[in-house]
Amino acid sequence: MAVVEIYTRPMCGFCYRAKKLLDSKGVSYSEYDIWGEGDHKEVMAKRAPGAQTVPQVFIDDVLIGGCDDLMEADANGKLDKLLGTAA
Repeated sequence: MAVVEIYTRPMCGFCYRAKKLLDSKGVSYSEYDIWGEGDHKEVMAKRAPGAQTVPQVFIDDVLIGGCDDLMEADANGKLDKLLGTAA
C-alpha cells in the first residue's frame, strides 16, 4: 500500500473533505498539523513550493496537491492507481 501524507490545519473544511475521502477508501495516512508544534509548515513549503493552502497531499512522496486535486484524481480513477487499490 502507498505511503500517504497530508498537511493540514485545524478547522479546515478542505482538510476535512480530503481526509474523509481517504478514510472512505480505508487508507491510512500520516497527518501533519502546520499550526502545531514542530516545523511542519516549513517542511510543507519545501516539499510543495509555492503552496500557500492546506491540505497538501503526498502519495509515495509525490505531490498530489490540495483537496480539489485529490477529488479530481479520485473522479478520473487516478487516485486508486496511486494508492495501489485499483482493481
